[in-house]
Amino acid sequence: MIPLDVRPLFQRERQTLLEMLRSLNSADWKKPTVCPGWSVADVTAHILNDYMRRISGNRDGHDGAVFADDETLPAYLTRVNGEFVRAMRQCSPQVLTDLLAHLGPELDRVWAATADLAGPARLNVSWAGTGTSPSWLDIAREYTEFWVHQQQIRDAVSRRGADEVALMRPVLVTFLHAVPWALRAEVRPGGTAVQFEITGPAGGLWSVISDGTSWNLTAERAQKPTAVVRMDQDSLWRLASRGITVEQARQRSELRGDRELTKKATTLLAVVA
Repeated sequence: MIPLDVRPLFQRERQTLLEMLRSLNSADWKKPTVCPGWSVADVTAHILNDYMRRISGNRDGHDGAVFADDETLPAYLTRVNGEFVRAMRQCSPQVLTDLLAHLGPELDRVWAATADLAGPARLNVSWAGTGTSPSWLDIAREYTEFWVHQQQIRDAVSRRGADEVALMRPVLVTFLHAVPWALRAEVRPGGTAVQFEITGPAGGLWSVISDGTSWNLTAERAQKPTAVVRMDQDSLWRLASRGITVEQARQRSELRGDRELTKKATTLLAVVA
């Protein structure tokens, strides 16, 4: 793994979001987003829901999750997220924006209170494996959640932003932590490497290396990679969040070497599904 500390970035990411939201007109708030059935206002409400849930859980130790009979985690999240968004349609864009501005600093304090980033996370990151996740990965996962939803709003209203290297590169690195899990069924000799070449200002080179039984993401350049995935930065985050399909991502990419490895590597998924 490549440990990250994204805690200093939350305030900056939120500021870009709030500035953009405050510039929208009433028609903008109603525009559809890539999230099925959700408008710009709905995605904003969903971000607010994320803020409230993490403050309640991490700060207050409150676990209010109530699963229906035989309900899976993805099904539960789909249901409660939809319920919250529908309920918040009674609130104005101004109220949504004000609540984000009010609760954001409190969430920053929650992250800042995490003393041991290498310790066990309160919520495991399922798309990175079945073991216990470190706290830094849980926090980075939340950062990617907010950043991606902001980009979905920006796409809907045709406003670029929050895509500078400092804000975007941690998203790419966090999402690449999904690759070892995508490759879990591919057993290769120790030292076998799949190299990701991500183009664009926020891109770079990363390798996923086998130890003979599992895979690990590193920042090393593989000397003789068995497989290479070359993809632009925009395609990577959209693939990981399923803003584009796996096939669309492959069409945008250059894949070289072991076909089974490149095929599995490009199924990386960094959302609960």
